Amino acid sequence: MSSPKANDLRPEGDRFSSRYGLILAALGMAIGTGNIWRFPRILSEYGGTFLVPWIVFLATWSIPLLIVESAMGKAGRRGTVGTFATILGPRYTWRGAWIGFCTMAIGFYYAVVTGWCLKYLLLSFTGGLSNKSGEEVWAAFSSDPYQQVLFQFLTLCLCVSIVSRGIHRGIERANRILIPSLFLILIVAGIRAVTLPGAGDGLQFLFSFDLDRLLDYKIWLDGLSQSAWSTGAGAGFILTYAAYAQRRQNVVHFSVSTGVGNNAASLLAAIAIIPAVFAVLPREQALAAVTQPGPASTGMTFVFLPGVFQDMPGGTMVFQPLFFLALSLAAVSSMIAVLELGARNLVDFGFPRRRAVGFLFVGVFTLGLPSALSSAFFLNQDWVWGLGLSISGLFVALAARSIGRETLLERINDAPGWKAGRRFVWFVFWMVPLQLVVLLGWWLYRSIADDTGAWWNPFRTHSFGTTVAQWAIALSLFFGLNRLLNARLVKR
Repeated sequence: MSSPKANDLRPEGDRFSSRYGLILAALGMAIGTGNIWRFPRILSEYGGTFLVPWIVFLATWSIPLLIVESAMGKAGRRGTVGTFATILGPRYTWRGAWIGFCTMAIGFYYAVVTGWCLKYLLLSFTGGLSNKSGEEVWAAFSSDPYQQVLFQFLTLCLCVSIVSRGIHRGIERANRILIPSLFLILIVAGIRAVTLPGAGDGLQFLFSFDLDRLLDYKIWLDGLSQSAWSTGAGAGFILTYAAYAQRRQNVVHFSVSTGVGNNAASLLAAIAIIPAVFAVLPREQALAAVTQPGPASTGMTFVFLPGVFQDMPGGTMVFQPLFFLALSLAAVSSMIAVLELGARNLVDFGFPRRRAVGFLFVGVFTLGLPSALSSAFFLNQDWVWGLGLSISGLFVALAARSIGRETLLERINDAPGWKAGRRFVWFVFWMVPLQLVVLLGWWLYRSIADDTGAWWNPFRTHSFGTTVAQWAIALSLFFGLNRLLNARLVKR
């Protein structure tokens, strides 16, 4: 393998300046709208029972894959495509391409979501959410394609301006401000929420438990999807950021900190939101508010919460702007990671950084337009590529097997501090793939049993058929282009 210096993104060797800077950037990647918008919504659908599969998959799926990705990125010093080609050999380049594309496909519609956050942040500071129902505000915004596209465009302008400056001067410096600010806001909002009269009902609902719900395959699918989607396990983010890590960075500590910090932010967000809803609304209305997804799954965050803040002491003046500021900070930090993943891959194909970032700006904006203009398309893409991260995770686990036990442990344990042992390797080799096979098999069985005659339909928003059809197209494309991808990669 070539030396780390030879694989630097820029001639002078752009790196994170410290372990702290790398961990903040990784947390910025992981903590996004998935924590503040998506997690409370899914948690509300199942109650506290959802915490069981969510925590199980953190320990058995997300953290193990984050450790393997970190070790691969630190060793390969390239993006997802180049790392698979360099470490595993040219036969496996297509798998790195799948991981990169799957994550970028999420980024296409994620730029739209980030635009929603920035729009509501602006409204919260200008009084645009006062004296209006949440339904009215959302209906006016979502029905205006000009505004949808405008805020998608502004989102990309902001994030591209950061990514184009590189790792140390751009991404690290931005996350040193974004992530501490985000945690501070969530802590303040959480303390305020649980001290409101009536917040106890919300906490009781939040941590309620129903053993029978664990027999529903959907709660486990959602648990895996949420854990992978939120932590970025298998998505190539950590692999990309680890390519810029200092040699002394401990892979295990870095990965565990990212996974646990991400879940802590999710719980803080849920504690800040759900008890506040129960404190302000009557119980029946509160249950409806937290369990109804609303248009494009926006219900609780963009439809019900503005009304909750209006009825809360100091809500519209203080806590509403703080909430949407936290949501925007989280969304921007994650969108930065999406663009960096794409930029790193393009640079490995010979693009100068600024040209790569400019190409991504045009591509992400164009391919995100359908999600900005159609809620049905948005929901379909969220479903298909959110679950697609499970295939990405499988490819990471298979990569670990290809690397081999001794070499993998050597790369994971190449710095002082926390260590991984042989049991960890056994778990990654066998248990991670087994989890996916069991879960997808269970999903197929229940889809056939519960959705007879339509489970195969590739044109439905949510179905087994639409998911597998889109996966098959992408996998076939990258497998067919494997030789061309290898020929285009810049040899270093």
